[in-house]
Amino acid sequence: MPEQSSQETVRARGALPLGPAEVTGPSMVPTLHHGDVLVVHWGARVRPGDVVVLRHPFQQDLLVVKRAVERRGAGWWVLGDNAFAGGDSTDYGVVPEELVLGKARLRYRPLKPGQRSPFAVARWALSALRPVSADRSASRRLRAR
Repeated sequence: MPEQSSQETVRARGALPLGPAEVTGPSMVPTLHHGDVLVVHWGARVRPGDVVVLRHPFQQDLLVVKRAVERRGAGWWVLGDNAFAGGDSTDYGVVPEELVLGKARLRYRPLKPGQRSPFAVARWALSALRPVSADRSASRRLRAR
């Protein structure tokens, strides 16, 4: 199942260049996990290695989160970081440029309901908000798949 983000973010993106997107599914593990919230820079320039939000080529009401691996013609070859999850360019080919909506800038990992001990909360606080950096080495590694 592809990583998804909520449709409300696309409706609100006209007003602001930044907006939220919630991640569902396992295709970007270990970089992103189910329930993570992304701050997406809508319309940002995409480079190889960036984590992007795009419309699924065959089901355009579905938003997908993948890593842009390389430019191919007029689009992007995108792959999930989890090779076993699928739902990427190996299934649907090159994604046209106009379907790539934005680039993930930050990842917020919400506190899990069971994390109540002071140690667990402190550990969460130190890792809850992180930048989503472009992984150029992952781009080269994923291209080989």
